[in-house]
Amino acid sequence: MANLKEVRIRIASVQSTQQITKAMKMVSAAKLKRATNAIIQLRPYATKLKEILGNLSASLEGSSSPFIQEREPNKVLIIVVSSNRGLAGAFNMNVIKATNNLIADKYSEQFKNGNVSIVAIGKKAQDFYEKRNYSVIGNNNEVYADLTFENVTKITDTIMAGFAKGDYDRVELVYNRFKNAAVQILTTEQLIPLTNGQDAAEEKSSNVDYILEPSQEEIVEQLIPKSIKIQLYKAVLDSHASEHGARMTSMDKATENAGDLLKALKLSYNQARQAAITTELTEIVSGAAALNG
Repeated sequence: MANLKEVRIRIASVQSTQQITKAMKMVSAAKLKRATNAIIQLRPYATKLKEILGNLSASLEGSSSPFIQEREPNKVLIIVVSSNRGLAGAFNMNVIKATNNLIADKYSEQFKNGNVSIVAIGKKAQDFYEKRNYSVIGNNNEVYADLTFENVTKITDTIMAGFAKGDYDRVELVYNRFKNAAVQILTTEQLIPLTNGQDAAEEKSSNVDYILEPSQEEIVEQLIPKSIKIQLYKAVLDSHASEHGARMTSMDKATENAGDLLKALKLSYNQARQAAITTELTEIVSGAAALNG
């Protein structure tokens, strides 16, 4: 009966785990709806702002803004957007792998010279790179406690100030872009200096004639910092929605796996119990036969 007791303990343990994963799935589903609404509302604005800025700055030469001046990328800053918690499948590890691949493929020389720095938004990326003695700047793990444009802007302001002073020559951004609850798209993009936009966006906006007031130069100077702040905020919102989608999917799969394991354990328990009863009956019958004999 010791075997039966062990199986009963395992069944109780799996049932407890299944209740936890089911509850986590429900919590993530509720949070996912709010996070999805936030990124869906922001995306059209961010896309249009980038398109307008690309159209204006493409025809503007000699701007004094440092954020559109291409420099030799001797010193590179990489913003890695992860989450504070795990239990989200490969969500965090995928971002870290993409960052490592970016460093190895594009900035290996800068890394050898110690000129690659990391700004981690999320505890998982922060811990990973700190433990491996990377140059990690600041601690932004609390941004998810109150995820607002103002709080993310504080991070952006620090990064922009460092770029303007020449602490970095290029700023790259790595994050998970939200597509749906089951799909997150790993995205790597250059945040600073701003490019003139994708070819398709430029071609689409090339025939647009804007009436500008006060002047094209002044408007561009105001739009450039705003665009950088919006793009980073959008990336954090994308990652936040992707995290809950990944966790909901992961917990749903874990709940299903727990159900399959419970079926196997209950079958094993019933077989063992049946075998024990059969053995007891056989012993009783054999004993009775012996007495009669």
